[in-house]
Amino acid sequence: METICEAKREAGWEEAAGFPASQVGRGIPCAGEGRLGPGEAGRPSDPEVVERPARRRFSAEYKLRILREVDGCSKTGEVGAILRREGLFSSHLTEWRRAREKGALGALEPSKRGRKATRNDPLVKENERLRKEKAALERKLKQAEILLDIQKKVSEILGIPLKSLDDEGSGS
Repeated sequence: METICEAKREAGWEEAAGFPASQVGRGIPCAGEGRLGPGEAGRPSDPEVVERPARRRFSAEYKLRILREVDGCSKTGEVGAILRREGLFSSHLTEWRRAREKGALGALEPSKRGRKATRNDPLVKENERLRKEKAALERKLKQAEILLDIQKKVSEILGIPLKSLDDEGSGS
């Protein structure tokens, strides 16, 4: 039985797809077949990892210029031609228009990505310290209340009467 890969090789699909003449006949390996190793292609494979491209950032002036140019378009296909020329997407225009409606130049200025920097305010630090201290005191209070409940239950079981705060004050 002939596999799909063998049928493609016999049909000469590599030549039709524009593969280099040195690779014609070799085909692309199917599942279970081995891939070309470093020695098979005549040169070692490149182990270097390609760096990610940098994110494009557009200035507010550029955004406004493109929006003015697009707003001035009247014929069909002019907006698409501008987008292709500039390498932009229609979503860019949508976002830039929303930003322009919100607040013109300031909203169009690119913002920094990631977490916002925290202010170095002494009140914020003191507030955080007090919150931690309050949480620790609440844990201690809960623990003390649990211990008092245990003492009450033990005294009831053993029949030992406990003096309340009112009894101690009147007995002296």
